[in-house]
Amino acid sequence: MADFRIDDLARAAGTTVRHVRGFQERGLLPPPRMKGRVGFYDDSHLARIHLIARLKDRGYTLASIGEMLSAWERGHNLADLLGLERVIHDPWSDEEPARMTLAQVVRRFYPEIPEDALKGRTPADYPKLGRAEELEFIRWTGEEYEVPSPRLLEVGAELVEAGIELEAVFEIAGRLRGDVDAIARQFVRLTVEHAGLDARSGDRDVREVGEVIRRLRPIGMQAVQGLLARSLHAEIQAEFARQIESMGLTPPAPDARRTRTAPRPEAGRGAGAAGGTGQ
Repeated sequence: MADFRIDDLARAAGTTVRHVRGFQERGLLPPPRMKGRVGFYDDSHLARIHLIARLKDRGYTLASIGEMLSAWERGHNLADLLGLERVIHDPWSDEEPARMTLAQVVRRFYPEIPEDALKGRTPADYPKLGRAEELEFIRWTGEEYEVPSPRLLEVGAELVEAGIELEAVFEIAGRLRGDVDAIARQFVRLTVEHAGLDARSGDRDVREVGEVIRRLRPIGMQAVQGLLARSLHAEIQAEFARQIESMGLTPPAPDARRTRTAPRPEAGRGAGAAGGTGQ
């Protein structure tokens, strides 16, 4: 479990120290663990701040959020509630974020630009990278880029190296993200319905809900990866057949090798063999 000082906690949560202190004053955030005169926060505090931010995004006021949290804490063990918050907000990937300079990012997407030409440049000189920020591939901090998923960034760079225009790469990414969001919503909705996690059923224990969410992680990833692998295989085969047909070629039959007859032996070799047998 990570230990955060208040400024580290604010940075990890994407907020300010002033807001963190405000949450504490309102009773929305549990007090830190004290070591001498220094307070230390942990992952449960970070999860609580993320939860508060999500509820605020949905239109709840801090007063109503405080009432909801108080109601939860009266009806459930606080440790179980904080544990559930951690489960909900823990990342689903073990991939570590990375940091890259402007030059490193530009070189991945614009490999034709000489490295010397990047000196003294700013992100404003490469407006197309703004779309990458909108898609959350990268985030400019003022000094460098934060890369939440280096794997995704590398996929985009590989597509550019394969000859796909950068704008098309971002268009593909935007469409895929919408499709993936729809898949995620459907998977979670169906699971909630069939696992009895609907909020209207009050017989669920917080720890039980947390356990179902933990199990959802590997199950969801395996389901999507397996289905995607099958779909990609079928689509690639179909596209290959279309490309061959457009070139006026006919792909060989699947059993062509098995039905091909073996070459006959040469006449001279066969006669010699027969003569040798007669001697």
